[in-house]
Amino acid sequence: MTLSFIFGTVGSPTGTPKKPGGSVGAIAFSKSIGLHALELGWVQSVRVTEATCAAIKSTSEEHGVSLSVHAPYYINLNATAEEWPKSRKRLMDAAHYGYLAGATDIIFHPGSYFENDPLEVLKIAIPRLKGCVDELKKNGDRVTLRPETMGKSAMLGSFEDAVAMSAAMDMVQPCIDFAHMHARPGDGTMNTYEEWSKLLTTYKKELGAKALKNLHIHLSGIEYGPKGEKNHLSLAEADLDLKALFKALHDFGCGGRILCESPIMEEDALNMKKAWMKVSGEKEK
Repeated sequence: MTLSFIFGTVGSPTGTPKKPGGSVGAIAFSKSIGLHALELGWVQSVRVTEATCAAIKSTSEEHGVSLSVHAPYYINLNATAEEWPKSRKRLMDAAHYGYLAGATDIIFHPGSYFENDPLEVLKIAIPRLKGCVDELKKNGDRVTLRPETMGKSAMLGSFEDAVAMSAAMDMVQPCIDFAHMHARPGDGTMNTYEEWSKLLTTYKKELGAKALKNLHIHLSGIEYGPKGEKNHLSLAEADLDLKALFKALHDFGCGGRILCESPIMEEDALNMKKAWMKVSGEKEK
């Protein structure tokens, strides 16, 4: 049997050799150490040519490594009317070039509430996101846009926000960052089997059982304070209960991708893979 989840890193693994380097080198290196997913870190801007995208796509197909893209950080679905076109272009470029590079999922930070009521902000964010999806469909850029759950309570990107955006249209599903969700309340909650189970029950109810088989998860240890996330930590340094989380994911029949964002990312990605095999009893073919 194959594993329900494949594992990888957000951004190129730290051990990626200088040559061939870049995304092509990162894909080959990931495969060589036993990781089968990679999230391309286009977090500052999207600066790739179509030729580079073609090389990335053929390398990922050759090595059997599934790709996603982390879109630039400077995207805000709640931007002012003047700023929104720039935000939109960043998301659309990540989606278009990501699709050309063979990525199936485009991860993005949804933005900020600017101290407004979250429900009012969603009334702005959802139509804007729908406009992006409609254009992607028209262009034939078949990717899933994934608003990420964010680690600070001031940010657009609670679990409820991500689910609401996803329930409102096709081609949108959450990117669940369990470390961010543990950090967001600022008090150490969201770290038990019961809490994760409740959340997965809601996910299934709102987005369907099929969506649980195609989760896109970010994971690491995390340091947090009263206002939420401070920075990512290695699993060993953090209080995140990985075993409880994996037990909940296994009991709900979940599958998909788990991408590691810890400072020792490929090492912790492999630790997660081992932990998953232990909890699930699954073996690699």
